[in-house]
Amino acid sequence: MSTSSAKRFFDEILNKGKKVAFLGTGVSHRECIELFASKGIDVTLCDKRTREQLGEEVCSRMDELGVKLKLGEDYLKDIEADIIFRTPGIRFFIPELNELRRQGKVVTSELEVFFELCDCKKIAVTGSDGKTTTTTLISEILKASGKKVHLGGNIGRALLPIIEQVEPDDYAVVELSSFQLISMRQSPDIAVVTNVAPNHLDMHKDMQEYIDAKKNIYLHQNAFSKTVLNLDNDITSAMAEECRGDVTYFTRRQTPYNGSFLNENNVLCMSDHGKVTEVVSAEDIRIPGIHNVENFLAAIAAVWGLADVQTIVKVAKEFGGVEHRIEFVREKDGVKWYNDSIASSPTRTIAGLKSFKQKIIVIAGGYDKKIPYEPLAPYLVEKTKCIVLMGATAEKIEAAVKAYPEYKEGNPVIIYAQSMEEAVKKAQEFAVSGDIISLSPASASFDLYRNFEERGRHFKDIVNAL
Repeated sequence: MSTSSAKRFFDEILNKGKKVAFLGTGVSHRECIELFASKGIDVTLCDKRTREQLGEEVCSRMDELGVKLKLGEDYLKDIEADIIFRTPGIRFFIPELNELRRQGKVVTSELEVFFELCDCKKIAVTGSDGKTTTTTLISEILKASGKKVHLGGNIGRALLPIIEQVEPDDYAVVELSSFQLISMRQSPDIAVVTNVAPNHLDMHKDMQEYIDAKKNIYLHQNAFSKTVLNLDNDITSAMAEECRGDVTYFTRRQTPYNGSFLNENNVLCMSDHGKVTEVVSAEDIRIPGIHNVENFLAAIAAVWGLADVQTIVKVAKEFGGVEHRIEFVREKDGVKWYNDSIASSPTRTIAGLKSFKQKIIVIAGGYDKKIPYEPLAPYLVEKTKCIVLMGATAEKIEAAVKAYPEYKEGNPVIIYAQSMEEAVKKAQEFAVSGDIISLSPASASFDLYRNFEERGRHFKDIVNAL
C-alpha cells in the first residue's frame, strides 16, 4: 500500500536526520513543505524572492512550521540539505544543481517522489498541445465509471501531499510537462503523448532536448504497460519503436489495427486489435473544435478496457471543457467572447482558430518564447478579420502576417494595444453583432502575468465588466 511506502520514506528521512530543501514556493511546494514539516523533518525553503516579495502570510506560515528561509538572489548557493526538491520552473541542468549532484546530494521533484511511492495505477499525459483537456477527459471518464481518481501534476495540483490517502485500487491521472519529465526515471502504467511541436525553446537548449524530455513518459515502462501515441504526428508516431508495452494509436486520418480513429461518417471508433466498436458521433461532443475530437480520441484509447462505451458517450455529451481553453465568457450586443488563454504557442492558436466556422477577431501577443510565427500567419490571414496585438511578440506576429503571400493590406486589420484593458476595448469597438472575439495569444504570459490562468481571469474580468 502507498501509505506503507510513504511511511517508510518519511521515517527514513527522519531517523537518519536528513535535511530537505525546497527550491521555489510554487503551488506544489507549499503543500509539500506543510507535509514534510508536519513529520518533524528539517525543512528549508529557498526562494529568489525577498521576505517582502514572498509576503507576510507565506513567511509567517513558514515560521510557524519551523521552516528555515533562504531568500534572495543567492538562494541556490551553499544549500545545506541532503534532499533537494526543484520546482519544474528551474532548469534541470543549471550549474548549481549539477554541483549539488556532484556532492552526492539527492536532487529530485515532487512528482518523481510521488511516482516512486504511489502503488495505484498511474495514467499520465504529455504533449505540446491538448494535454490538459485530455488528462481531464480521462479523469472524468474514470470518475463516471465509479473509480476513485487523483488528478494532478502540471494541471495545478500537487499529488505528493496526498500520498497517504492513495489506495491501491485508485487511479492517479497526471499531466506532465517537459520540465517535469526531463528528470523522471519512472513511467506510468498508461502513457499518452498527444503531439509534439516546437514549444518552450526558451527553457530547453534545443528541440531535441525537448523531445527527449517527453520520451521519459514511456521509456521506463515495462511490457505490461500501454502507450497511446498520435499517429498523425511524425514525431510521436516514430516513438512506437521505442515502446515496451502495448502501443495504441489515435488518428483522424486512417484506421489503425489497434487504436481510436474517426471514420468516414464522423464517428469516433475504437479498433481493439482489429475488433472495431463505434463509440460516439463527433457531433455529440459538447466542446467545440476538431482538436477536441483528437483529445477525445486520445482519451478513448487510454481508458479502453477501463470504462464502457455508455460512460464515454455520457462524458462526451456533458463535459463542458476546461477553463481558459476556448472557454465561452459571455455574449454582449450580439458579440460572443471566448477565453483561450492556454494558447501560448502558435499551434495552440491555430487549433483555436479552426474551432470557429467564421472569421473572428483575435487578441494575441505576449512574452517571447523564441518560437517562429510564420506557421501561424496563413491561419491568421484566412481565419481572422482583425488582430489586436500586444506584448513583446506583437511586432513578430505582424511581420509574419505581412510576409505571408496571401496577405492583403487591411485583411486582416492589425491594431496595437498597450494593455489587456485597451485590447478588449479596441476589439469591442471593431466588432459588430454576430462577431466572435477570442483571446488566443500564441505567446506565453510572463511579460505581464505570472501564468496563462492569471491572464485568462484578468481578460474575463474585463469582458464581464463591459
